[in-house]
Amino acid sequence: MRTHYAAQPIPNELWGRWIVRRDLPTHMISRWGDKEARKLLGTEIEYSGELFRWKEIVTKNPTADTTIITARQFHNEYSGQGAGSSDVTFKEIGINAGQAKRITIRHPDAHVSGATVEVPGDDVLMKDQNTIIFSVCNVFFEAKRDTNPPSHPAH
Repeated sequence: MRTHYAAQPIPNELWGRWIVRRDLPTHMISRWGDKEARKLLGTEIEYSGELFRWKEIVTKNPTADTTIITARQFHNEYSGQGAGSSDVTFKEIGINAGQAKRITIRHPDAHVSGATVEVPGDDVLMKDQNTIIFSVCNVFFEAKRDTNPPSHPAH
């Protein structure tokens, strides 16, 4: 028998504004090229108890699932999918621990590109207190916490 838990709000440790700083080179086979990946660089992701936002895509009162994923689970989930097998490890994306906290934000399907309903930042690994890692269309990105005060009022 499975135990079902009520959806949780986004954890406080993720609250704030994050800037997508770079894409991470991996051995993943991606549906995206450099042109699509570069469009994410410099964009902002915002998390709070009231919203999850990437660019103009906003989810009000989001809920999240928080889990611990081991290096082996990560490798199994992101590697060997389909023909021309891909392979990616924690070490390759800059996580040197044997496990990481994974936070998955629930949201309605979005249409960022024709290839996915993912929203950048909707499924993240906490690398450290000020760094998150996420993927879109099998391209991994690193975002850093923005420690500068916002230049516009909060939503």
